[in-house]
Amino acid sequence: MRSFENWMDEYALSHQHPTNQIIHKICVPLIMFSVIGLIWMIPFPAFFPTASYLNWATLFVLGCLVFYLSLNFVISVGMLILTGIMIFICQKLYDLGWLLQVSIVTFIISWIFQFYGHKLEGKKPSFLKDLAFLLIGPLWVLRFFYQKIGLKV
Repeated sequence: MRSFENWMDEYALSHQHPTNQIIHKICVPLIMFSVIGLIWMIPFPAFFPTASYLNWATLFVLGCLVFYLSLNFVISVGMLILTGIMIFICQKLYDLGWLLQVSIVTFIISWIFQFYGHKLEGKKPSFLKDLAFLLIGPLWVLRFFYQKIGLKV
């Protein structure tokens, strides 16, 4: 299995252009949020206990957090906080009846920007090489934030 640093180094290879980096720092978290929102909308089987936060999205996030924990403890704590905030927002949007619409629009607009960033970069998105990079992008963004506030990862 690749180390956290191996993942970061490989992801960084196709994210060198300053504009592409800015786009990714904005759009990767938005895509992550929208994916959580879209998964949230998948109906949960009736035989499961009814709890507002128990759904496919929270189970998906739990799986992602286990993967993140296997890579780096410090970054996984940040991802726990970040995904917790996203789940909270998804619950509020769901209660208002807006989650599906907000998730779809956010997903489409963010991917348009992502592909524009890669056009500027002149390199294909990393996930075309390995789908696991879809889970690595948020770590790359969070790592940048950690570096800005002086946290070692």
